[in-house]
Amino acid sequence: MTPFGLKLRELRRAKGVSQKQMAASLGVSAAYLSALEHGRRGMPNWVMVQKMIGYFNIIWDEAEELERLAGASHPRVVVDTSGLSPRATELANLLSEGISQLREPDIDGLLQQLRAAIERSK
Repeated sequence: MTPFGLKLRELRRAKGVSQKQMAASLGVSAAYLSALEHGRRGMPNWVMVQKMIGYFNIIWDEAEELERLAGASHPRVVVDTSGLSPRATELANLLSEGISQLREPDIDGLLQQLRAAIERSK
């Protein structure tokens, strides 16, 4: 499941609607919504995210969060390290090979460290 899929499921359940009901309102199939929730589909396009924001009648921070999560939820990421240092390539490969073995607390810690490092680089 992607972060977007988790948020979508939470919003849908809070509204008390099934995937089938939501899909009919958005003009998509229930299978598509299921695939989004479970991370078997790539990121939805901007138009679909806007339809979902309207469907859930969310505004401001919650709408921005849904847009951000959509952009950060591609289930099959490709990292191009051409032109970067050998250490950057090693990092990308190590993450690719080892991510399935990490525990959630370790992932949380790595995310915090990476976000802080990127922020320091700005």
